[in-house]
Amino acid sequence: MSAIIEQDFLNFQWVTEDPFLFCAHHLDFYPKANKKFGPAEPLTKRNLGQDFNMKNDWKMYHGLEVPGFPEHPHRGFETVTVVVEGFVDHFDSAGASGRYSNGDVQWMTAGKGMQHSEMFPLLSPEEPNPLHLFQIWLNLPKKDKFVEPHYKMLWSEDIPVVSGINESGGTYEVRVIAGEFEGTRALSPAPESWAAKEENHVDILLVHMSPNSRFKLPSKSETVSRNLYFYEGTSLAVNGEEILSQHRAKLSDVDLQIENNGKSAKFLILQGEPINEPVVQYGPFVMNTQEEIKEAYEEYHVNQFGGWPWDKSDQVLPADVGRVAFYADGSIDRPKN
Repeated sequence: MSAIIEQDFLNFQWVTEDPFLFCAHHLDFYPKANKKFGPAEPLTKRNLGQDFNMKNDWKMYHGLEVPGFPEHPHRGFETVTVVVEGFVDHFDSAGASGRYSNGDVQWMTAGKGMQHSEMFPLLSPEEPNPLHLFQIWLNLPKKDKFVEPHYKMLWSEDIPVVSGINESGGTYEVRVIAGEFEGTRALSPAPESWAAKEENHVDILLVHMSPNSRFKLPSKSETVSRNLYFYEGTSLAVNGEEILSQHRAKLSDVDLQIENNGKSAKFLILQGEPINEPVVQYGPFVMNTQEEIKEAYEEYHVNQFGGWPWDKSDQVLPADVGRVAFYADGSIDRPKN
């Protein structure tokens, strides 16, 4: 069996497979900051509110002053946001908030419905403010689409890292964000997640390989979906078959040897057992039927999923607050340095 089933070019929104719904790759080279945590450059030529021009070095997305995604609703799925570089401020309709940055992961179960904002505050007025993150949408099965919303931080210092070295001196490093790799299990995801059950084989792995390195990715099951997103480097070989840089490769579920004989390589692996249920997505809602989508919009218009308790739709934290999670129950969590 061929190791690579299909291969296609990576755009801003990456092709995913059940149980994953969506993966966006944000890479922005923001300039120095102004006093409002936005870019200290004119915005007059930008289509504010719809600034998704991939030809620009950086984007405002839906932000008008601060880049990012102001208050918006979700229902029926989860977001897993992996920050490689830069800062993200989270606020939600339950009253929780937080700031996370280099290497941190936010896991949010929208469940029966919540609003949140994700803003990218630029904190340095003296230096550029690069941002690099992945946002992954993970589906929920029908029985869990109306669970209580949940917000959880996975701090970079706590995320397991598996590393190895070959006899040639090549090295690899795998950050185990979800699932398991080489006997090392990830931190627990949100409790109602499809990833919370080991038999669902949900793995989110962020991989960095030096030149002349290799590692093995073992088979999980006959039914697992498995995709590799190669976003930095020159080329990889999977069981001897080439994957080009800036490409997605759908991989077969056999034991795989991944080799990097080019420049330093970075890629994301998403794999998991499919939920195998109908998916109807309309904007920020993911349900099983069109009628359920209609009901979600009707309910949101009535109660706004609890309303928005913050002063602004694009709320951000003070500059000096540091990495922190303020949970809705009043508890505060910070990384253990």
